[in-house]
This record gives sequence, C-alpha cells and structure tokens, in this order.
Amino acid sequence: MIGSCAVESSRSFESLVAEGASVPLDGWDFSWFDGRATEERPPWGYAQMVAERLRLASAALDVQTGGGEVFAWALEHNWARPLLLAATESWPPNVVLARRRLEPLGVQVAHVDDCEPFPFDDGAVDLIVSRHPVRTDWREVARVLRPGGTYLSQQIGAGSNKELSDFLMVSQPVGVPRKVATVTKEAEGAGLEIRDLREATLRVEFFDIGAVVHFLRKVLWTVPDFSVERYRDRLLALHGIIERNSSFVCHSERFLVEVTKP
Repeated sequence: MIGSCAVESSRSFESLVAEGASVPLDGWDFSWFDGRATEERPPWGYAQMVAERLRLASAALDVQTGGGEVFAWALEHNWARPLLLAATESWPPNVVLARRRLEPLGVQVAHVDDCEPFPFDDGAVDLIVSRHPVRTDWREVARVLRPGGTYLSQQIGAGSNKELSDFLMVSQPVGVPRKVATVTKEAEGAGLEIRDLREATLRVEFFDIGAVVHFLRKVLWTVPDFSVERYRDRLLALHGIIERNSSFVCHSERFLVEVTKP
C-alpha cells in the first residue's frame, strides 16, 4: 500500500464498511488506499532490482504476477529486454488484467495454479522473479533455471500485520512457512545457492475502517476466514480506536531473497 496520510472521521461505520466491502479485488494496484492507509516501503527497491536484472537476462519469467503491475514497470524502466518473456498467474480476474497489461510488452501470460509445475522446459530461463508469491516451489525454480540463472523474490515474512490479526482473531501463532530460516533450508535443499537475503519490518497505518475491510478482503492471509458479518463486532471496536487515535498502526514483515543455480 502507498498512500498519503489523511484522516476521515466524519463518515459512519456502516458507510465506510460498505465501501470497503464493495471495492473490486482484481489486480495488485493499491492506489485506492491513497489517503486512507500507508505502508512503509522496503529499503531495497524490489521493482528497480527486477529492472536491473532484466537488462542482463535473455529469458525471464515472472511467477504469480498478479495483474502484471510490477513486471510491467520493470520492463518499461530499462532499455534492454530479454528475447523471451513469460509470466504466470493463478487467479482468473488477474490473468485478464495481466494479459491486458503485459502482452503489449511482449510477455506471454500463462494461467497456472500456484501448486502446479511451471509450463516450461528444464533450463528454459535465466531469470525468475516473483513478488509476494503465495508459495515458492524451490524444486520447480531449480528445474526451470539455467545453470548460472537467478531467482529474485520479495516475500511476506512470518507475523506480518500480526497486530491487526491479533485484534480481530485474538492472539494467533506466527506462521512457520514464511520464516527466513525455512526459506534458506528449502532453497539450499533444491540445490540453489543464497546470494542475498534481507529482512525489513515496515510501519502500516490505517486511517479508516473501510481501508481495513478492503485490505482484509484483498490480503486474505491476514485473517483467513474474514467476512464483515463474522467480524462486525471487532471491526466496530477497531473503528472506535481509529476514531479516538486517528489511525491504527501495525507492522508488515518483508524479506528479499536472491538465489542462483550453480
């Protein structure tokens, strides 16, 4: 999320919740949150890193591209493009967006479930990128990469936005699969070498309950069983906190991982 700080306290709980519940969910464009929520950005500049890696690649794949927003930005911000460009996405509405955005840039977009193998031959690409993947199949990454190839990914760390999850669901255990130590073990187990690994804790601030509702609908893993009806009482309590304090603050966890295939 990227937004400017603005407090909106004059609207009712019901109207804000109704608005947050009605915003379309397709794509990973978070511009709707402008003025309603902010999230500090990781210090490493993932999109720029992707653009730099693309300049050196001959064949590149963006895994779980969403609506293709970041991959398109990276392609548009460098002077050299790989000869072969491909992307995968699992959610049908995002596949439509990604094709609309990426095909004019020469990218072939494949509809692939997150748990399915990549529809590419062994050693097909020398660069794989992935921003906020639902899961990473390290053996598939190793299979599709050429020797000397690179996988670059920004991922969501364990306990991301835990304050928000805890408020709505009562205290929840921090997830194991997203821990950096687990990622290192799985990547090295697939025969890949860690080149870069960084972590960041980032401040997230919500300025109205409508933004919280839309965020929880869009970022499903924060409260996996979320619905307005199920959590109405807790949302109302959170609305009261935002009204009194002008915002609700939590923290997202991000890590950057870059690996190479020997």
